[in-house]
Amino acid sequence: MTAFRQETATEANSAMALWEPREETATDPTANTIPYAMNMSIPSILLGLGLKCLLNWGMVALQRSHIWRTFIGFFSVSLALADTALTLTLTAIHLQGDCFLLGLHLSRHHVCLLVQIVGEIYSVLQWPVVAVAGVDHYCTVSQRLQPVPIRNRTAICSFLTGLLWNVAFLYVFLLSDFIPVLEDQSPYLLRQCSVFHMPQILQVAMVLFLTVGCALLILHAGCPIHSYRGPQYLSLKDQTIDQSVTQSRRDIVHQALRIFLNTWALFLVFLAVLLLLPAGIPTYLGLNVPWLCFLNSLLIGVVLCAICPASQLAQGLAALPPDSFCNWRLSSTAEHRI
Repeated sequence: MTAFRQETATEANSAMALWEPREETATDPTANTIPYAMNMSIPSILLGLGLKCLLNWGMVALQRSHIWRTFIGFFSVSLALADTALTLTLTAIHLQGDCFLLGLHLSRHHVCLLVQIVGEIYSVLQWPVVAVAGVDHYCTVSQRLQPVPIRNRTAICSFLTGLLWNVAFLYVFLLSDFIPVLEDQSPYLLRQCSVFHMPQILQVAMVLFLTVGCALLILHAGCPIHSYRGPQYLSLKDQTIDQSVTQSRRDIVHQALRIFLNTWALFLVFLAVLLLLPAGIPTYLGLNVPWLCFLNSLLIGVVLCAICPASQLAQGLAALPPDSFCNWRLSSTAEHRI
């Protein structure tokens, strides 16, 4: 009996070697006060990861013809590979109970530890991925940069993808205040893991709803949508052109919003339900390829509304990022009004 207890302590200590996490026991008064934490069985975690992998690769296959043309496509492939490797590793550890990998003795404590670490990395990656993808789409639509050869673009997107993964990994291990939560229990008896919610995806959803709501309010109120140019006197011709540009921008916003909502309306309803439910989304499921496809469409619409390449769109000269879900064929009526 003493040997069994010593073995249990050794397994728990080896799984918590990188941190000094809080042990979750029945007598711990702080066990239920950890923010965004919930208990899930290991089989349900593995099932969720397996379904996530199927969705990831299904979306990657759907976009295979143009997935290498954007940063978000490169990141989607890397995410699908990471999820697949994680799922296979955790499944092997769970089924064997004890195994050795690269000289390391792994147990079910490491299943919980890996799920929490990877979930935290996914949480850190949410906003940087949105920012880099937005800049990528902005440069494509505005044509601020000269067309980059495919080989160079592949190298740039690969470098940015690897950079984000490495920075997020180093941040979680070296700079963040992340503390994993492991149960002080024998690995042979361990059946549940503490997993955390992902508040970042709800933050992105809230920003999305505010953006869509403001766009609908502006269009419904008929407010002018133009940039401030300072106090100046305009001739009648300049005023006519300025009014035409304003109307053109309003048309572009209206069309972009209609195209986006026609495609993603049901997904928006799903997000609204998640915002109302107290359960939340586990961190290891929050970052997935379907979510990235949704963000891709959203960012394209926002960039089109911000830049409003009306004349280029009318002539078919505007460069649009690829999107497998929204058909961004916008028409400009400004030229017919001048």
